[in-house]
Amino acid sequence: MAGTTLTDRALIRLSGEDVRGFLQGLVTNDVSDTLPVWAGLLSPQGKALFDFIIWADQDDLLIDCEAEAADALSRRLTMYRLRRPITIAQEQNLAVHWSVSREDGVPDPRLPELGRRWLAPADLAATGWREHRLRLGVTEGRAELGDGANLWLECNAAELNGVSFSKGCYVGQENTARMNWRQKVNRRLFVVEADREPGEAAHAWYPDVGLAVARLRVDGLEFGWGRPIVPAWMEPALA
Repeated sequence: MAGTTLTDRALIRLSGEDVRGFLQGLVTNDVSDTLPVWAGLLSPQGKALFDFIIWADQDDLLIDCEAEAADALSRRLTMYRLRRPITIAQEQNLAVHWSVSREDGVPDPRLPELGRRWLAPADLAATGWREHRLRLGVTEGRAELGDGANLWLECNAAELNGVSFSKGCYVGQENTARMNWRQKVNRRLFVVEADREPGEAAHAWYPDVGLAVARLRVDGLEFGWGRPIVPAWMEPALA
């Protein structure tokens, strides 16, 4: 039986008093209602520091984040916690699972075509997740989103349901809201297919696919190498 565990993901559990209210004032999406949602924790300038999916577990919240960033994200959340009676700790008994063929879980909140996710004890490692995600033009994690180099809306957060423009304030909200109001997202993060030799199969270069932040121009996009993946979900933003 094929495994479904995303071994590059970790879970951080937030428990204690009003954890939803705590995150509501920090992250880009609305956590006051239906979960899971995809969200970001930004710099005050609106640049992407961390991205994650937030799940509810009764009164607790679980943050589904990249494993390599889990310690840094926990420290950042602890810094914002101040004296609130909230516990922030990595969850060891559950793992993040993914499948494109099974009916378990819920659709990925970014894009249904990404497949379904659920939380359960770990099993065998899933295969094919990164290739599937990149083929759909979806980026995640600090290495791909730029680790503080790119603004959240430049990371296609609005198109992938990663930001609420109707909720209250959060870190980086002012610049993010201004960009949206002025329609001033002049750059976009793209997945770029590497050039291949004639007859070379696509799987030969995954996962060594490139990423590029391209400036949007009246006459289109210009890349110095490769071919950008422009999925259907991104096309309205480029019109």
